[in-house]
Amino acid sequence: MASTFGKGILVFLSFLISVWALFTYSSYPIATAAPPVFVESFSQHPPAVYIHIFSSVLALAIGPLQFSKSFRGRFTRLHRWLGRIYLGAGIAIGGLSGLFLAQYASQGVFAQLGFSALSVLWLYTGFRAFRAIKLGSVSEHREWMYRNFALTFAAVTLRVYTTLSIGTGLDFSVAYPIIAWLCWVPNYLLAEWFIYAKTGSRRPESHNLPPISSSADY
Repeated sequence: MASTFGKGILVFLSFLISVWALFTYSSYPIATAAPPVFVESFSQHPPAVYIHIFSSVLALAIGPLQFSKSFRGRFTRLHRWLGRIYLGAGIAIGGLSGLFLAQYASQGVFAQLGFSALSVLWLYTGFRAFRAIKLGSVSEHREWMYRNFALTFAAVTLRVYTTLSIGTGLDFSVAYPIIAWLCWVPNYLLAEWFIYAKTGSRRPESHNLPPISSSADY
């Protein structure tokens, strides 16, 4: 019951933030829609910001659907095509644009390092998920997708922590560098705990299946 409730909250927040971002950042120039604390950084590289936001929203909206067993069972081909979109248009583009924008994150080097690490791990876990399914290891693919979506969900936790810090009157120059790490590190650790809880001490089987056919490839 608790697991179902937790999944429901995750799906709800993912779609809520996706819809909010689409409506909020559909205006031009993008700085006019940004919170006041982000106006300066958003106005420096608007094309990259647009690319990052909308590719990340795509990943955030698609991700929860991909973990549904009933959806995968009934719409296998659609699941594969959505996986291609998630990893290609979402993670690859979102990760690269995020890595670029991380170098210009406000509030100093510590925040820049936090978002850079997030982007690198986001790209890496996406690559590992792609590589695993290409090799035919469905179990390993699923585990790397858990890790990857935990990082995708940073789009939600970042906004939660940022809103809380602003609402409680915390010094943003102090809070934001911490949030740059807090928005994704606990998510990733929870994903690792979840994977361990499901698999125990079993290590991922990297090459336990033959490569899948091109019709099933991501």
